[in-house]
Amino acid sequence: MAILAGVVGMLSRFAGQVLNTTLGWATLLLFGKVPAKRQALLLVIVFGSLIWVALLAGVLVPTVGAILIAAVPLPDFVDESWVRVAMLVGAIVLPVLIGLAAVFVSEKRGGSLGGTAVAVLRGYPFALVLPLMLVLLALVGTWRKVRSLAHRWTDAHVPVIVKPGGYEAVLQDVVVGLRQADLDVDPSDAGILLSGPPKLLDLIAGQGLGDLVPDRLMILRGRDMEVLVYPSDLAISGTREMVARARAALAVRVSDAPAYLTTSAEAQRIEDRLDEIRHAAGSAPVGATLDALRGIDQDLARLTVSYEEWDVLYRERLQVEHELLVGGNPGSDKGARIAGDAPEPVTRRDMVIGAVGMGLIALDVALVLGSRLRRSD
Repeated sequence: MAILAGVVGMLSRFAGQVLNTTLGWATLLLFGKVPAKRQALLLVIVFGSLIWVALLAGVLVPTVGAILIAAVPLPDFVDESWVRVAMLVGAIVLPVLIGLAAVFVSEKRGGSLGGTAVAVLRGYPFALVLPLMLVLLALVGTWRKVRSLAHRWTDAHVPVIVKPGGYEAVLQDVVVGLRQADLDVDPSDAGILLSGPPKLLDLIAGQGLGDLVPDRLMILRGRDMEVLVYPSDLAISGTREMVARARAALAVRVSDAPAYLTTSAEAQRIEDRLDEIRHAAGSAPVGATLDALRGIDQDLARLTVSYEEWDVLYRERLQVEHELLVGGNPGSDKGARIAGDAPEPVTRRDMVIGAVGMGLIALDVALVLGSRLRRSD
């Protein structure tokens, strides 16, 4: 039983990773920024798509339909033909409900009636493509997991959502961050099995979203380690030591890349403000930057997101303050300095105090010289 529980636990964690990656792509391509209170609808959409595939198979293949009916205990008064009619109705209506849920998930509601109708009808291809993505990612992920076990590797993930047009910049930041941590990696094409699913989603996401999908997914290979750079995840595989070093390097480096580390719209707005503060810190007075960070603190105290997202935002906020007061990145001594080592900006008050001090010193010297001249006379 202990072995069975371990296997079930490993499979559940793996299924969660596949579902998280798939939802990340769906969120990125179809819905944009999604408020935290609407993210539960994403799960409804995903499971609704899986149910629709089962219903469609039961309608088109009578044997599958018979298996599905036999798997569900029915009361004696319910005729089997009624169940088949219900399956047919569900296969027709469920994609419409999925498309309608997608309209409510997105923040971009309020368009024309025709645009809303098109978005609702898009539930049909979405309900078909998303389960195929889940199956494909499960197969690829299973192969990667088996290979990791064969090499005695471990896995880790750094969740990110690359901003439109930012994949190449994020890839470059990942390469630089790993190499700065003395982890030499070489980029190469990840292959069609991994780059295909996001392109499938792009086909049903509508026009104007092409810059969200990279031309090709890249994988970074190094000694005893590899990193797969998804649009919504950094998947790290390797020995325990290498994975720990890579995860620490990327957790710091990616926070300044054109990517979000959170998924909800509320949290991503905080991330945008932190980026603005970070980029303006070089030219703005230190006091103004600290005031802006205090404003972030006030918003964090009222933010209604999951604890994981809140923790990510707080870590990003502390990193901005660390860069401002200490310099460099946490965990690295390159370019770091103690805040007291930096010269403080000279203010008008400091100049007045200095001038008064110099005047008092000059007066004291004049009195001493005068006293000695009188004694010599």
